[in-house]
Formats: sequence, C-alpha cells, structure tokens
Amino acid sequence: MKRYCLALDLADDKQLIAEYEAHHRQVWPEILASIKEAGIEQMEIYRTGNRLFMIMETDDHFNFEKKAKADAVNDKVQQWEELMWKYQQGLPGAKPGEKWVLMEKIFSLY
Repeated sequence: MKRYCLALDLADDKQLIAEYEAHHRQVWPEILASIKEAGIEQMEIYRTGNRLFMIMETDDHFNFEKKAKADAVNDKVQQWEELMWKYQQGLPGAKPGEKWVLMEKIFSLY
C-alpha cells in the first residue's frame, strides 16, 4: 500500500465552501467508482479555512498518469471536475490548471 498527501485551496467564500462540502457528503456514484477502479483504497479530505488536505491510500499498482488518462475519457468525471472548479483554486505556485498538488513528506515518527 502507498500513501499520498495532496493539498488544494478553495475559493475563500463561506457559501462556496459550504456548497463544496455538501457535494462531498453526496459524491456521485460514478466518481466513487472511478476512484476505486484506479486503485485508491482509502481517501479522506480535511479542511482548515479554505485549505484542503487529502490523504489517499492506494494499492501498489496505482499511477497518477493512468488515473488522469482514465478521467480524461470519463464524461461523469469531467462533469464533476468542471463543477468542482467553481469552488477550487490552485495553490500559490501551482501550474495553470493544476488542482491537487502532491505534498512532500518531511517527517515521520515510527
């Protein structure tokens, strides 16, 4: 199993943040299926202010590029992503159009 941590900012607007959270209480079944089919076994999203933090645990075969290719041809995923852009904004320093940014682990207590 692999673990990935990613970050993203939301628009700094209380109403939009509330709507974003409401969407994530009822994620479309097709989105959940695409996540699982990609090899993502567990996923959690946390929020502080307008900053989001995602933890993904994947099988050993998970690959970001493969997931992106599958998402690009999945109409429901594209509809979901378009809807989510209403609420999301890139992190400072993110590439244009880049949403979730992979975080670097800098400490671990074992």
